[in-house]
Amino acid sequence: MTSEHVKCLIIGSGPAGYTAAIYASRANMNPVLYQGPQPGGQLTITNDVENFPGYPAGVQGPIMMQDLENQARRFGTDIRYGMVTRVDFSSHPHRAIVDDKHEITADSVIISTGASAKWLGLPSEMRLNGRGVSACAVCDGFFFRGQDVAIVGAGDTAAEEASYLANLCRKVYMLVRRDEMRASKVMQQRVKSAPNIEILYNTETQEVLGDEEVSGLLVKNTVTGEERVLDVTGFFVAIGHKPNTDIFKDYLDMDESGYILTEKGSTRTNIPGVFACGDAQDNIYRQAITAAGTGCMAALDAERYLVTVEMQEQQLVH
Repeated sequence: MTSEHVKCLIIGSGPAGYTAAIYASRANMNPVLYQGPQPGGQLTITNDVENFPGYPAGVQGPIMMQDLENQARRFGTDIRYGMVTRVDFSSHPHRAIVDDKHEITADSVIISTGASAKWLGLPSEMRLNGRGVSACAVCDGFFFRGQDVAIVGAGDTAAEEASYLANLCRKVYMLVRRDEMRASKVMQQRVKSAPNIEILYNTETQEVLGDEEVSGLLVKNTVTGEERVLDVTGFFVAIGHKPNTDIFKDYLDMDESGYILTEKGSTRTNIPGVFACGDAQDNIYRQAITAAGTGCMAALDAERYLVTVEMQEQQLVH
């Protein structure tokens, strides 16, 4: 197994990882960034991005991520294909194994592995992803203003996104698999009081209809067995996200869903020298711009940490 030592290792790409790389490079931290299994993150499967500052006409998700990658490369980030498969944060420097064949020890580690949306698992859902199927109402709801849409989910996030869509769309069908919602009473009341939200209980999605884009939704009542087609142009999946943090669970403090816990107002984890940013530690906002912001924070936190360690080592020498 080959090995090397670096000052700053960034695990994962996307807005958080690339922004961290830009700041770390400009601070002469010589970061090495491994892009992971999906270089650029979830935005590489997003067509139109209209809510990221600096793109007044909007931008294609893959193009925006290429812009961020190019900017990180410009300042000297060593960007590599590969996936960190194991870590050991029990001692310093920290240790990471890439693709089970290359060992890296690092003075500081920035985690930006993101989170993946949970899907229903329908082939048509995947085929039409980005063509009317979305896992983020806040990101994509604007494109469906004045139209009829459906959203599947029963928790607080689904209720919140249904309410958001109701302010933009003509009609919102909310599909709930059971005979009741899991959302808090306050959020349930908010949904039920919206005149253009229709809640369909005991309802499962059978198929997303359409060739090039969503043209309808085939649903089934699980009690009566009756099937019907909803005439919608958008389908939003709000059944949760899974943070990509499994390899860190033996070392880092996390919440019950697997989101990495960081100190308030910082990106510091419970392990000195390890920092977390982006959707791997954000279960609330989950936006590209907030991910980029925490990426900046992580690089600044890592820089301050390295300076402090260096000063302490110099004092020991003297």
